Amino acid sequence: MPRSFPPLRALTLALLATTLLISACHVLARPKKAAPDTVLADDAPDIVTYGQRDDVMRFGAELAEKRGLDAAWVQGALQRARFVPLVTKSIMPAPAGTAKNWVAYRGRFIDPTRVRAGAAFWRANEKWLRLAEELYGVPPEIVVGIVGIETIYGQQMGNFRVVDALATLAFDFPTGRKDRSAFFRDELDSFFVMCASEGLAPLEQKGSFAGAMGMPQFMPSSFNKYAVDLDGDGHVDLRGNPADVIGSVAHYLAESGWRRGLPPRFEVAVPVATTDRALLLAPDILPSFTLAEFAERGALLDAAAFAADVRLSDAGGVGKLALVELQNGEAAPSYVAGTTNFYAVTRYNWSSYYALAVIELGEAVAAELERGAR
Repeated sequence: MPRSFPPLRALTLALLATTLLISACHVLARPKKAAPDTVLADDAPDIVTYGQRDDVMRFGAELAEKRGLDAAWVQGALQRARFVPLVTKSIMPAPAGTAKNWVAYRGRFIDPTRVRAGAAFWRANEKWLRLAEELYGVPPEIVVGIVGIETIYGQQMGNFRVVDALATLAFDFPTGRKDRSAFFRDELDSFFVMCASEGLAPLEQKGSFAGAMGMPQFMPSSFNKYAVDLDGDGHVDLRGNPADVIGSVAHYLAESGWRRGLPPRFEVAVPVATTDRALLLAPDILPSFTLAEFAERGALLDAAAFAADVRLSDAGGVGKLALVELQNGEAAPSYVAGTTNFYAVTRYNWSSYYALAVIELGEAVAAELERGAR
């Protein structure tokens, strides 16, 4: 016969059983924990996947049909794509009122560690840098500057799953800034096209919080348009193959209007008259003035410096210029005269601060190589 318990003990066991049942229900209701090898980039404890979203599954089906891809393959990856809170946080702009400071910005990127790494990258890939210059007209120092600013030559390429970053921004773009969800849906589309063309597993690709990939931090659409197989091995690898990285960056700049032989910027003495200065600054980084128009407004360049530059004879002259102002917090701004090549670098990242950092890092690396050669 079943053993009988005293009333108090029976009540205690009943309460214990009820507590265990409630706890079990809570465990079942919680989202599945991340496995040790799939921890989110922001160490979020819970995973929320997009597999239960009808709009995401419809997007996958339409994408597959439009691009001629296998719907099960596309939707299978999207089902396992995860919402990442840190992505929505990282995409937000800097707080209003944050002062720009070129000197501080420059100091973040042009430092001895990055310069030494750049010299090592240049020495190891001299052959590919020269080939890219021959093909696209972009000098080694500019390519080296971009790869150094973007990822310190592959040291910091991002550890977010690209499909997670793009899905988060495509389907849950945060409020508080201009909605760019359409842009990221297009990038997600391009991402699957890229994976299909290169035979890549969508869930294994890593990149930045915005979905940029590899040493040059190409977005998927840029990969599809500009990535090149410079070493001719039949595969484009922007993560582990410096030859393809170098060729792709040079190709990108060439397609963005880079002119062979033209320096990207000149030093300039700005006009004293505020009205002349304001007129020259109005177009911002867009080259809009001839050398004569600069001079008429009191913006003086060192004519001897670029007249003596033999590369200008190949470029067909200076062309149009932009007076570029870079703020230095409460100190006086810095100025350069940007050429169409300065503008081309800003097509990689739409910032005059970025462009000048790329140029000056490349120059610093070239100077380091010169010192080592003596």
